[in-house]
Amino acid sequence: MKSVLLIGLGRFGTNVAEKLYELKHEVMALDIHEERINKILPIVTRAQIGNGTDVELLKSLGVEDYDVCIVTIKNFADSLQTVSLLKELGAKAVVARAIDDIHEKFLLRNGADETVYPEKQLATWTAVCFTSNHVFDYIRLDDEHSIFEVTIPEEWEGKTIEQLAVRRKHGLNIMAIKEPEGLNMSITPDMVLTADKHLLVLGTIKNIKKIFNI
Repeated sequence: MKSVLLIGLGRFGTNVAEKLYELKHEVMALDIHEERINKILPIVTRAQIGNGTDVELLKSLGVEDYDVCIVTIKNFADSLQTVSLLKELGAKAVVARAIDDIHEKFLLRNGADETVYPEKQLATWTAVCFTSNHVFDYIRLDDEHSIFEVTIPEEWEGKTIEQLAVRRKHGLNIMAIKEPEGLNMSITPDMVLTADKHLLVLGTIKNIKKIFNI
């Protein structure tokens, strides 16, 4: 269980809070709007009305004690100032929401350890998943590597993992196999691939696109 300071309770921040609650993390939520605080109270450990640019308030919260501070403020200047103050006050890790490419660059320069760019990331996922008949999910790891959930190529059907030698021949790692009854992560060389299964493969985007005709 992690301790999280969540600053900003707009739509994105609220969704983050809900997921943190599901994952059973301790969350301290901060927002300038009283109605947002009242709404989020049932699913967070603590909540307080306040501004992330208020240095005295941040000091009183003990930002250095949280495992991670998440800033979801959309206002350009306020988010930059909040990130900068958190780092100055000794925050261990600061993750900030970006609203565009320029905002993302400034957040990183101001001390954010990581940025989240929901619109851009979702746009990429949508473009990849809904323009291919073979892709059902997609997670980008960096500029060159991704994890794809893909259908079994017709020429692979009825063959075992060992026969296909996917890693040796194609430079791909099969992370798991999604079967009708659920996700199977116990991959063995004698496992036979069938049309009703999906593969979760890790590799270079170039190799995956080539092999699975994406």
